[in-house]
Amino acid sequence: MIRLSNIKLPLDHDEDALVNIILSTLEITADQLLSFNMFRRGYDARKKSNIFLIYTLDVETAINPQLLEKFADNQLIKATPDLNYHFVAQAADDLTERPVIIGFGPCGLLAGLLLAQMGYKPIILERGKEVRERTKDTFGFWRKKILNTESNVQFGEGGAGTFSDGKLSTQVKDPKQYSRKVLTEFVAAGAPEEIMYVSKPHIGTFRLVSMVEKMRAEIIALGGEIRFSTKVDDLDIEDGQITSITLAGGEKIESQHVVLAVGHSARDTFQMLYDKNVYIEAKPFSIGFRIEHEQSMIDQARFGDNAGNEILGAADYKLVHHCKNGRSVYSFCMCPGGTVVAASSEDQCVVTNGMSQYSRNERNANSAVVVGIDPSDYPGNPLAGIDLQRQLEKKAYAMGGNNYDAPAQKVGDFLKGKSSEKLGSVEPSFKPGIKLTDLSDALPDFCITALREAIPAFNRKIKGFALDDALLTGVETRTSSPISIKRGNDFQSINTKGLYPGGEGAGYAGGIMSAAIDGIKIAEAIALSMNTKKV
Repeated sequence: MIRLSNIKLPLDHDEDALVNIILSTLEITADQLLSFNMFRRGYDARKKSNIFLIYTLDVETAINPQLLEKFADNQLIKATPDLNYHFVAQAADDLTERPVIIGFGPCGLLAGLLLAQMGYKPIILERGKEVRERTKDTFGFWRKKILNTESNVQFGEGGAGTFSDGKLSTQVKDPKQYSRKVLTEFVAAGAPEEIMYVSKPHIGTFRLVSMVEKMRAEIIALGGEIRFSTKVDDLDIEDGQITSITLAGGEKIESQHVVLAVGHSARDTFQMLYDKNVYIEAKPFSIGFRIEHEQSMIDQARFGDNAGNEILGAADYKLVHHCKNGRSVYSFCMCPGGTVVAASSEDQCVVTNGMSQYSRNERNANSAVVVGIDPSDYPGNPLAGIDLQRQLEKKAYAMGGNNYDAPAQKVGDFLKGKSSEKLGSVEPSFKPGIKLTDLSDALPDFCITALREAIPAFNRKIKGFALDDALLTGVETRTSSPISIKRGNDFQSINTKGLYPGGEGAGYAGGIMSAAIDGIKIAEAIALSMNTKKV
């Protein structure tokens, strides 16, 4: 097939426009065009009065070779790359060892699925519950303030991304089309087919739940084993090689190929790894608040008269500001038409996150507005960033009234440095609830200074961003892992052979898609190192 890139058409173009532009671009007749499909569809909304769609199309004609030769110098007309995933190996018939995966979020899920598809029958261990039971526990916390520290937004089948906007975009380089493999598996499990071609694909929490269940069923059907409510307490390491793992109940599972895909909040596991001398470094992360506006205001600011267009959907944004004090403030995990949710995983700690359903039709838009920090801000051992996170989360718990309500403040009051006493036009979506207060003490002073500079700057890009009645809710501390578990080119820990750190928790991903891609890469590395038949 022939790939046509950067095809631009008006937002309201008619059905024949795509065919007509293919014919004119390739200079062919209608009878020479056999078929085409949409590889990607995005939009350019930099000018609200002139929003246009941008397509990448894969085209089949009766004269493909001649056209590729004719347009050889045109960078926007090229042969379509191979989009199919090719397995690197297949398990040998006499395979005696089974790989073990710790954690069943996007990284562990895709690593497990790929290993199962290649015949390795992985054993997957998840400290939390299966996804529907986990959902009950999570909603129970939001409604009744009853926190299960082993089954919540952070822990359980599907990982933290299950309770999110379900964004599937990523900025990682992907020359082997791993993201295509991920999307294909998601669609097979019930995701909407449009995720294969829209430029900013998302799924939403409720659809993710059923998808995860179907992918789990496939792993089991292929010989894999999945154990829930199963926590790993120890690693057995001999001469720098992992030999087995020990579960909380004392059971040992022998394996020399162990995937560590525990997510960014497995603090007790990080402590265990540190105590076992697995090499860990502190890494930068970000802290801040969630900000809420009415979604209709964001739509109008981004799309103008085109707000409400079905193709454009609920508007999002991505903002960054470099402050006078040397800090960078940016928006993170923006959730159009969503809610701010409680994401605590430890007792007497308040943590915020954002979530949307596929429809993105809730009243508010929300996003984290966070300040970048690095290990110089939290000196000490490699786990010092966790100590800072916990300190801020406990302070937020106290500021919210010691009952899992979150401290909140109107943006206008925050910028003026005075406590909020009543809400304005923006109604909070956070569950369990909020307590109006002064957020000035919720974060280090340099963060507050940076945020007070950045929010008005963001208002110059999104009119209404600094609206007095917009609402800040604290605190957002789990933007990414505060540690990095270093690995080599073989994906193994640099000082613990057979341990494969991956995903967000190890510092190698920043969302559902990048974590899933990392899981595929780890599965390939394990397959090539075990007793395999190369394919």
